[in-house]
Amino acid sequence: MKRIILPGIIILLFVFPTFSQQKKETKPEEQIKPYWFVMLTKGTNRTQDSATAAKIQQGHLANINRLYNEGKLKVAGPFGDGDWLGLFIFDASADGCKTKEEIEKLLTTDPAIAAGRLSYELHQWWTVPEGSFKPGKPSSK
Repeated sequence: MKRIILPGIIILLFVFPTFSQQKKETKPEEQIKPYWFVMLTKGTNRTQDSATAAKIQQGHLANINRLYNEGKLKVAGPFGDGDWLGLFIFDASADGCKTKEEIEKLLTTDPAIAAGRLSYELHQWWTVPEGSFKPGKPSSK
Protein backbone atom coordinates (compact mmCIF):
# COMPACT_ATOMS: atom_id res chain seq x y z
CA MET A 1 0.00 0.00 0.00
CA LYS A 2 2.87 2.40 0.83
CA ARG A 3 4.27 1.77 -2.64
CA ILE A 4 1.09 3.21 -4.20
CA ILE A 5 0.53 6.14 -1.83
CA LEU A 6 4.08 7.56 -1.89
CA PRO A 7 4.28 7.87 -5.70
CA GLY A 8 0.77 9.37 -5.68
CA ILE A 9 1.77 12.03 -3.18
CA ILE A 10 4.92 12.85 -5.16
CA ILE A 11 2.87 13.23 -8.35
CA LEU A 12 0.37 15.52 -6.56
CA LEU A 13 3.20 17.71 -5.26
CA PHE A 14 4.38 18.34 -8.81
CA VAL A 15 0.95 18.60 -10.47
CA PHE A 16 -0.83 20.80 -7.90
CA PRO A 17 1.45 23.85 -8.32
CA THR A 18 0.94 23.65 -12.09
CA PHE A 19 -2.84 23.87 -11.71
CA SER A 20 -2.68 26.61 -9.08
CA GLN A 21 -0.42 28.76 -11.29
CA GLN A 22 -2.78 28.67 -14.27
CA LYS A 23 -4.44 31.99 -15.06
CA LYS A 24 -7.82 32.31 -13.40
CA GLU A 25 -10.54 32.33 -16.04
CA THR A 26 -12.85 35.35 -15.86
CA LYS A 27 -16.59 34.99 -16.14
CA PRO A 28 -18.38 36.78 -19.02
CA GLU A 29 -20.13 39.13 -16.57
CA GLU A 30 -16.69 40.23 -15.36
CA GLN A 31 -15.63 41.01 -18.95
CA ILE A 32 -18.58 43.26 -19.83
CA LYS A 33 -17.53 46.51 -21.55
CA PRO A 34 -19.33 49.72 -22.57
CA TYR A 35 -20.44 50.58 -26.10
CA TRP A 36 -22.60 53.36 -27.54
CA PHE A 37 -25.95 52.36 -29.04
CA VAL A 38 -27.35 54.82 -31.59
CA MET A 39 -30.93 54.41 -32.80
CA LEU A 40 -31.44 56.17 -36.15
CA THR A 41 -34.87 57.69 -36.75
CA LYS A 42 -36.46 59.93 -39.38
CA GLY A 43 -35.01 63.43 -39.33
CA THR A 44 -36.90 66.70 -39.60
CA ASN A 45 -35.71 67.47 -43.15
CA ARG A 46 -36.66 64.75 -45.62
CA THR A 47 -37.65 67.11 -48.44
CA GLN A 48 -34.60 66.53 -50.68
CA ASP A 49 -35.23 65.50 -54.29
CA SER A 50 -34.39 61.88 -55.18
CA ALA A 51 -30.97 62.72 -56.70
CA THR A 52 -29.91 64.67 -53.61
CA ALA A 53 -31.28 61.96 -51.30
CA ALA A 54 -29.30 59.32 -53.23
CA LYS A 55 -26.10 61.38 -52.92
CA ILE A 56 -26.69 61.81 -49.17
CA GLN A 57 -27.26 58.05 -48.83
CA GLN A 58 -24.02 57.33 -50.70
CA GLY A 59 -22.14 59.61 -48.29
CA HIS A 60 -23.92 57.97 -45.33
CA LEU A 61 -22.69 54.52 -46.43
CA ALA A 62 -19.15 55.79 -47.09
CA ASN A 63 -19.07 57.31 -43.60
CA ILE A 64 -20.20 54.00 -42.08
CA ASN A 65 -17.38 52.19 -43.89
CA ARG A 66 -14.81 54.75 -42.75
CA LEU A 67 -15.85 54.52 -39.09
CA TYR A 68 -15.90 50.72 -39.27
CA ASN A 69 -12.42 50.54 -40.80
CA GLU A 70 -11.13 52.89 -38.09
CA GLY A 71 -12.37 50.40 -35.44
CA LYS A 72 -14.89 52.86 -34.01
CA LEU A 73 -18.13 51.47 -35.40
CA LYS A 74 -18.77 47.80 -34.62
CA VAL A 75 -22.26 47.33 -36.08
CA ALA A 76 -24.49 49.32 -38.44
CA GLY A 77 -27.58 48.45 -40.38
CA PRO A 78 -31.14 49.37 -41.35
CA PHE A 79 -34.45 48.08 -40.02
CA GLY A 80 -37.07 46.76 -42.40
CA ASP A 81 -40.09 48.55 -40.97
CA GLY A 82 -41.35 50.98 -38.35
CA ASP A 83 -40.08 54.33 -37.11
CA TRP A 84 -36.59 53.03 -36.35
CA LEU A 85 -34.59 53.35 -39.55
CA GLY A 86 -31.30 51.85 -38.43
CA LEU A 87 -28.68 51.53 -35.73
CA PHE A 88 -25.02 52.08 -34.98
CA ILE A 89 -22.99 50.52 -32.18
CA PHE A 90 -19.74 52.31 -31.37
CA ASP A 91 -16.86 50.85 -29.34
CA ALA A 92 -16.44 53.04 -26.23
CA SER A 93 -12.83 51.86 -25.89
CA ALA A 94 -11.82 53.21 -29.33
CA ASP A 95 -10.08 56.57 -29.72
CA GLY A 96 -12.67 59.29 -30.20
CA CYS A 97 -15.53 57.16 -28.80
CA LYS A 98 -15.10 57.35 -25.05
CA THR A 99 -17.68 60.02 -24.23
CA LYS A 100 -21.17 60.92 -25.36
CA GLU A 101 -19.80 64.19 -26.75
CA GLU A 102 -17.22 62.34 -28.87
CA ILE A 103 -19.92 60.10 -30.33
CA GLU A 104 -22.13 63.10 -31.10
CA LYS A 105 -19.19 64.70 -32.90
CA LEU A 106 -18.73 61.52 -34.98
CA LEU A 107 -22.45 61.48 -35.77
CA THR A 108 -22.21 64.97 -37.27
CA THR A 109 -19.79 63.53 -39.86
CA ASP A 110 -22.68 61.47 -41.27
CA PRO A 111 -24.15 63.32 -44.28
CA ALA A 112 -27.67 61.98 -43.58
CA ILE A 113 -27.61 63.30 -40.02
CA ALA A 114 -25.97 66.59 -41.08
CA ALA A 115 -28.65 67.11 -43.77
CA GLY A 116 -31.47 66.34 -41.32
CA ARG A 117 -32.66 63.20 -43.16
CA LEU A 118 -31.77 61.16 -40.07
CA SER A 119 -32.00 61.91 -36.39
CA TYR A 120 -30.80 59.73 -33.52
CA GLU A 121 -31.11 58.62 -29.92
CA LEU A 122 -27.85 57.84 -28.14
CA HIS A 123 -27.51 55.43 -25.19
CA GLN A 124 -24.65 53.69 -23.43
CA TRP A 125 -24.92 49.91 -23.85
CA TRP A 126 -22.91 47.05 -22.33
CA THR A 127 -21.88 43.62 -23.62
CA VAL A 128 -19.03 41.11 -23.61
CA PRO A 129 -16.41 42.08 -26.25
CA GLU A 130 -16.55 38.98 -28.43
CA GLY A 131 -17.34 38.37 -32.08
CA SER A 132 -18.14 41.68 -33.79
CA PHE A 133 -17.53 43.47 -30.51
CA LYS A 134 -13.85 42.60 -30.15
CA PRO A 135 -11.78 45.78 -29.64
CA GLY A 136 -9.68 47.20 -32.44
CA LYS A 137 -9.84 47.55 -36.18
CA PRO A 138 -11.34 44.72 -38.25
CA SER A 139 -8.90 42.22 -39.64
CA SER A 140 -8.91 41.46 -43.34
CA LYS A 141 -9.45 37.82 -44.20
